[in-house]
Amino acid sequence: MTGIVEEFLALKEESDADVLAMQVGDFYEFFADDARLVADELDLKVSEKSSHGSSYPMAGVPLSELTPYLKSLVERGYTVAVAEQRGDDDTTREITRTATPGTLLEATGADARYLVAVVREGDAYGLAAVDVTTGAFRLTEVGDERTALAELGRFGPEEVLPGPVLRGDDDFCDAVRDDADATLSVHGTEAFAPGKATHRVREQFGEGALDAVGVEPEGPGVRAAGAALDYVAETGVGVLSSLTRVQPYRADDHVSLDPTTRRNLELTETMRGDREGSLAATLDHTVTAMGARRLEAWLVRPLQRRGELERRHDCVAALADDALERDAVRETLDGAADLERLAARCTSGSADPGALKRVVDTLERLDALRERVASSPSLADSPLGDVLARVDADDAAALRETVDDALADDPGGETGIFARGYDETLDELAAEHDELVAWFDTLAERVKAESELSRVTVDRNKTDGYYLQVGHSQTDRVPDDYREVKTLKNSKRYRSAELDEKERALFRVEEERAARERELFDELRAEVAAHASLLQDAGRALAEVDALASFAEHASANRWTRPELRDDRSLDVSAGRHPVVEQAVEFVPNDARFGEGRRFLVVTGPNMSGKSTYMRQTALIVLLAQAGSFVPAESAEIGLVDGVYTRVGALDELAQGRSTFMVEMQELSNILHSATADSLVVLDEVGRGTASDDGISIAWAATEYLHNEVRAKTLFATHYHELTALADRLDGVRNVHVEVDDESYASAGSEEESGPATGRDGDVTFLRTVAEGPANRSYGIHVADLAGVPDPVVSRSRDVLERLRADEAIDVRGGSEGSEQVVFDLGSGELRTDEGATGESGGEGEDAAGDGEDDAAALDSEAAAVLDELRNTDVNNSSPLDLLQRVNEWQKRLD
Repeated sequence: MTGIVEEFLALKEESDADVLAMQVGDFYEFFADDARLVADELDLKVSEKSSHGSSYPMAGVPLSELTPYLKSLVERGYTVAVAEQRGDDDTTREITRTATPGTLLEATGADARYLVAVVREGDAYGLAAVDVTTGAFRLTEVGDERTALAELGRFGPEEVLPGPVLRGDDDFCDAVRDDADATLSVHGTEAFAPGKATHRVREQFGEGALDAVGVEPEGPGVRAAGAALDYVAETGVGVLSSLTRVQPYRADDHVSLDPTTRRNLELTETMRGDREGSLAATLDHTVTAMGARRLEAWLVRPLQRRGELERRHDCVAALADDALERDAVRETLDGAADLERLAARCTSGSADPGALKRVVDTLERLDALRERVASSPSLADSPLGDVLARVDADDAAALRETVDDALADDPGGETGIFARGYDETLDELAAEHDELVAWFDTLAERVKAESELSRVTVDRNKTDGYYLQVGHSQTDRVPDDYREVKTLKNSKRYRSAELDEKERALFRVEEERAARERELFDELRAEVAAHASLLQDAGRALAEVDALASFAEHASANRWTRPELRDDRSLDVSAGRHPVVEQAVEFVPNDARFGEGRRFLVVTGPNMSGKSTYMRQTALIVLLAQAGSFVPAESAEIGLVDGVYTRVGALDELAQGRSTFMVEMQELSNILHSATADSLVVLDEVGRGTASDDGISIAWAATEYLHNEVRAKTLFATHYHELTALADRLDGVRNVHVEVDDESYASAGSEEESGPATGRDGDVTFLRTVAEGPANRSYGIHVADLAGVPDPVVSRSRDVLERLRADEAIDVRGGSEGSEQVVFDLGSGELRTDEGATGESGGEGEDAAGDGEDDAAALDSEAAAVLDELRNTDVNNSSPLDLLQRVNEWQKRLD
């Protein structure tokens, strides 16, 4: 290995990172195994370099192009160390930072990027969440693991630092990986020590910070906060100074939304993992990245504080009622820079002159917005002015003027950053530079005038510096004091003593000017960084106005209404709609009413009729109201809830050793343990993943427990018709159903108790309307028909269902004469077989199964097993297709 590769490998070992990017001149280079890795991941070209008898792979990217490659690697889960070259030579390098999923400063767009440290002390958990890209630092303590995981899920962290105790807790770590989809990183145990962590927090936020925010020193929350700060400092991103305040919060300030509920309600992404089609995407009309972040944060962290929610509703109302003012506000916001992230870039030293120019422009927009709101008759009395007043207007104006006075109109490149008059020394160097550039610009014309040359050009490159270029036909006219420096195919290049002198002077001035500009820019950037807290306040104020304007824009365009918030447990929604589905189809509104004696709704009706949509829309209306938005309804009175819990469908999680039914029961368990009388519970089927008798029993018992013990407002959709009887037994239970128009279907023959349809000419229209009382049938075979199940299967399903309900024999079709027929008694669950029967149940004394133990003993073990399975099959609650498949299997086994 050559010396440079040896240095690379030594730095790589020192960093303990997955990948090392080492500066070598104008490139960041990757060597050895790292070169192969980045080539595979990022489609870079690998070179084979040989030196001193060794050959090694190498890949590289220009200094200015590292950021996109760095982001791609980190977003794929790699940690990347960056080694910078020190000084003008290339012999000294040191690692300046390590980019990890939670400390990637280069993040862009609307998504927050949290690093969360978690500590457990006994039953208590402390969580500290930091977004290094915006300077946000939040801290809380909760009383159990379930709540801790729910809080983690709200932040959606990129990286989690578990404390020493939690590192050995496989269940917790697996839950973080599965539910939060975060990278788990190990940080030094000493960073979590109470004394060191408390010192680190006080050092960062001030001696009185913990007392001011009411956090117990050396508690689990402070231990988590200290470890997070230590990790950020160790990774070297240089943004600690942007972490200007710690924001403690209580988990019960917000509505509890566990990972299952966030997924089922598709708050930020659909079940397929797409953002398009989610609630956040539907409501996002923001015009800034920071506004989009704020809107999403409100949706995943709804509030329980009525005062703050009504303030948001007041702002939305003012903006929604005046379209012209709303458009003006949004136009002013459009193009505003992400001040939260610019503050972090300034403190880390990575902000360029263009970034500071955007700070000026955005602070000007803040002033314009403040004036607009103050002068608007429709907005002046709203709380929007209070939102903007959180930013000190005088401090913001002073910072804006300082930066604006310093920078040129277009501060690009290494020079030309500053306006004339800002710095006397810089002005002198700029004037001298301009004079020398002018000398070179006019050199060609002077040479032509002073010599016999008619065609001569002056140019400059890195190899030859400045030179005069003359065509071969005129080289005999070149003045004697010019010396030739290069011969080309059609011309020659020359230099002179005067040109050498002017070039040296120009290079000196360029170097001095660039050095002075760098010095001044570092000072100006440090000045802006010193106002990081001001920029963050301004960014948060603009983000809030943007999110509120987005709510107003959507409410105005979609006829949403302001909800009336109440302190009781009522919920009365008139003509409610699903906020996402209504964007795609003509939607049928429905009421949802809860109150005294009505807190548990059993929802029945056919598949595909809209039960699930109805329940989800009710949950989303409550959630939107407590996020500060208007809601899709004619009117809505909403008693604030402390949590929304849902169980909708189930999927196998076989990799975690959990079947469909196990997942279903774990979700039910979480709801029964977590929900309170102030919660809203949505259950879309319970007990369907097991045998019918077990399933009905579980669903029945869960209903009783939710009604009698938890007492939460509950929507429970089920196909177990038996549960509708609970409305007569439990005071708070009521039945509702989704209506169906089935006149033509019934006339062709329906699936009523008197006998299902045997024809296929009937039609069913799902009205999507929710009415009082239970449904009288499920139309499962009709849905199978709509789904495209082959005609013979649909027809046979109807025949089987008719015979089962009529307690008639079913021909188990084996394709031979005298094939065996079975009779299933729906009342007793008994099965009878009758060989050679003609479709009617056997007569007296002709029961093929016999009437005593002798007959049972005569059966072989396989036939007895089939009979046992038949006897235990719940026909009413099994799908026709499932029944046919079972019958086919039984026939084969009996044969």
